[in-house]
Amino acid sequence: MMNQESNITIVEVAKKDAYLRELESKYSTSHYYDVSVCRESESWRIALTRRALENRLDKNYHGKLFENHIEELRVFAAVLCNKQVGWVELGYDKWNNRMRVWELLVEEEFRKRGIGTALMNHAVRIAKERGARMLVLETQTNNATAIDFYLNFGFELVGFDIAAYSNEDIEKKEVRLELGLKL
Repeated sequence: MMNQESNITIVEVAKKDAYLRELESKYSTSHYYDVSVCRESESWRIALTRRALENRLDKNYHGKLFENHIEELRVFAAVLCNKQVGWVELGYDKWNNRMRVWELLVEEEFRKRGIGTALMNHAVRIAKERGARMLVLETQTNNATAIDFYLNFGFELVGFDIAAYSNEDIEKKEVRLELGLKL
């Protein structure tokens, strides 16, 4: 995929040099992926169906870069006009030979310019260099824009958790999805 902004530079960020350690991500969505899990006598029937929300949903998420629990932690920033405008945080899981995207964020006013694609392409390159068999990440069923981005990038559903955040995740339309890209 070509970057719409040809002057994007991706640089590795050291913990001591990180200008943005607290991340604030905002998104709005009018769609979600409805999760249906039905147990039958000798099988399970599971479906994820894209549906329109009755009302537009605005979500805010706060996170931090450089969390101590991440193995082989690396953070990269997308730089545009000498300003960091996006970040991807990666960690390598030795036990299953997978690279995890812990954070992927592009500042709101810089979205839809190819910066997320540049960061994800860089994550794929780093994962391949490390010899990882797969790049994985987590998102929620109510973040339809992110899901569509990941699916268009080639990620597939590799798992989900219907009670990751609460006992009512399905009803809240916020089920944890695990997406993976085979390398």
